[in-house]
Amino acid sequence: MNARVPTEPSGPTDDVTHHVGYLLKRAQAALRGAMDRVLREHGMTVPQYATLELLALHPGMSNADLARATFVTRQSGNVVLRGLQEAGLIARPATADHGRARPARLTEMGHARLTAVQASVYAIEQRMVEAIPPQRVAALLGDLDRIAAALED
Repeated sequence: MNARVPTEPSGPTDDVTHHVGYLLKRAQAALRGAMDRVLREHGMTVPQYATLELLALHPGMSNADLARATFVTRQSGNVVLRGLQEAGLIARPATADHGRARPARLTEMGHARLTAVQASVYAIEQRMVEAIPPQRVAALLGDLDRIAAALED
């Protein structure tokens, strides 16, 4: 589906497949499908992978913070964390120091598993970036960030 994409904003009577929202969703669905296929080969899901990536960058994140950052509910985030903990990929204290937050961190096995899958996932991102002229990548990233911020307000 390589239809002409208009440069003017779409109106309610125009072809929905040319709307920004539709095209963003199409790109997101394609990304998710590609990631699902690659991660399935490693016995992982997208939320599990995203959780490992985030904990590698920010050890000690709580379930609530991880759930928000991986776009799942707190309940789903807790299921992901329990599964990763049972697999020996993350560690969390048995009890919280204060409140209910139990900060998570990657185990040595979690770091190894993340490293094993990163190249496959990063190759997907590389395919996306190669579809865009190099001089436009920074502008696209900025535009996507501004779109998200406009809708999060």
